[in-house]
Amino acid sequence: MTVLAARLRRSRSAAGLLAAGLVAALLVLVPVAAGLGAYPIPTGDVLGSVLHRAGLGGTALDRVPESVLWNVRFPRIVLALLVGASLGCAGALMQGVFGNPLAEPGVIGVSSGAAVGAVAALAFGAGFLGNWTVPACAFASGLAAAGLVYVMSRSGGRTEVVTLILTGIALNAFAGALIGLCLFFADTAAVNQITFWQLGSLSQATWPKVLAVLPCAVLGLALAPRYARRLDLLALGERPARHLGVDVERLRVTLILVIALLTAAAVSVSGIIGFVGLVVPHLLRMAAGPGHRFLLPGSALLGAVVLLAADLVARTVAAPAELPLGVLTALLGSPFFFWLLRRTRRRQGGWA
Repeated sequence: MTVLAARLRRSRSAAGLLAAGLVAALLVLVPVAAGLGAYPIPTGDVLGSVLHRAGLGGTALDRVPESVLWNVRFPRIVLALLVGASLGCAGALMQGVFGNPLAEPGVIGVSSGAAVGAVAALAFGAGFLGNWTVPACAFASGLAAAGLVYVMSRSGGRTEVVTLILTGIALNAFAGALIGLCLFFADTAAVNQITFWQLGSLSQATWPKVLAVLPCAVLGLALAPRYARRLDLLALGERPARHLGVDVERLRVTLILVIALLTAAAVSVSGIIGFVGLVVPHLLRMAAGPGHRFLLPGSALLGAVVLLAADLVARTVAAPAELPLGVLTALLGSPFFFWLLRRTRRRQGGWA
């Protein structure tokens, strides 16, 4: 019992230090990201402008740097934080629901479903909601895809993890075919837009887009920690969790809805950004243990840090050009995924 208590104390201490480090990283990274770019703004001026806007002193900048800071940089930074937090938390939920560290939000078809809605809107020139048309179509089709996967994988009043995954894989393939058809019928201008959207980017960030994703992200991030204890019990296995009072089927349905909400909201404004939901929770699990009480909010924090840092690199490393954000995360995430596959296989002594 003493050994268990000591391990628990060490885990809590590591979690506390890690949370403090992530918050500190955000506090440093935000003003740095706001100052760097094609139009550089000194960090002191960034902080002075923020203090001035908050009524705490500081100094207002000239018209051009003030406009760049508040109309270009800050919307992009806030959107990066929201999208990163949503994808990181959704990944932690996915891995908890499926009991598999290799799971990520795209498994249940939300990302590919959202891509179908956005690509169709771009290919056929839909504009019934003005500038909101593409995000709205992506969000609606992403939620619809998650619902379809769940309904098709349900049998006898129950859903099995393997069936969910296989149904998600089939839907992803079907969505890829639909995207190919849309590209075939689209004109050259639409194809360029679709390609850029599929590669993932925050270059079109605006305050209205931030406000569009904010309610869904906040709702999903607020709901997720409420299920931390039940996810810890589910990690023991479905049968033990049921004996301990967990309604496994209801929990799975609820969390799939939360995952779909977070992922669809993120994808609808940023395009497809892979590997954040896979890498972030696993890194935290290795650093602070598998307890979901810290893992869920910690994944949101680390996801925000990772995506903000990745976006900063994407828009500065090849300036004045801008790397697609989804390409950058894939370049960094793919080697980690290969390493994770080998590590998991080695620990389990093979897959069979």
